Amino acid sequence: MKVIVTSTGPSLDDDLDPRFGRCQYFLVVDTEKMAVLESVENEGIMASGGAGIQAGQFAANKGAEAVITGNVGPNAIQTLQAAGIGVYLAPPGTVRQAIEAFKKEALQGVSAPTVDAHHGMAGPETASMPGMGVGMGPGRGLGRGMGMGRGMGGYQASQEPSPEVAQLRSEINDLKRDLSEMKEMLKKLTQS
Repeated sequence: MKVIVTSTGPSLDDDLDPRFGRCQYFLVVDTEKMAVLESVENEGIMASGGAGIQAGQFAANKGAEAVITGNVGPNAIQTLQAAGIGVYLAPPGTVRQAIEAFKKEALQGVSAPTVDAHHGMAGPETASMPGMGVGMGPGRGLGRGMGMGRGMGGYQASQEPSPEVAQLRSEINDLKRDLSEMKEMLKKLTQS
């Protein structure tokens, strides 16, 4: 079976990239032979919009019967469903592990988005967005918080983080990982 797997690199032993539309690589894999038929760097990784649609069209153009990834957004799922391509979620691990789990029918198939639109997007436009975080103190002028009840929705530091805060933290972690990988790649290229 021909599947598309999102990856951080060009081989089966690279990590699964949890993003679909904004993954680093698409691997076209023959699951019977456990062979990469094609490794393609994702041109839509930095697109300002439409990355999920482009990725879905890529999978359809390659004749994939299924996509294995960590998450899928609303535009991508619609495009993949329209093309009759199944979508399967894999946990963190290597591409090889994800394919082996797929072959054992151990991956969850999805028919709805697992993340919001533009989930994997990070670029200059996000740097200029107004802050929506909270201060470090309890909001009574004892820390770096706004105090006097002027915070966003009365959020208290002792509560669980809001979904917006959790999403921003997740995106920051993704950016840190991407930056680390880019630094490593640059280091390898300059040593050659």
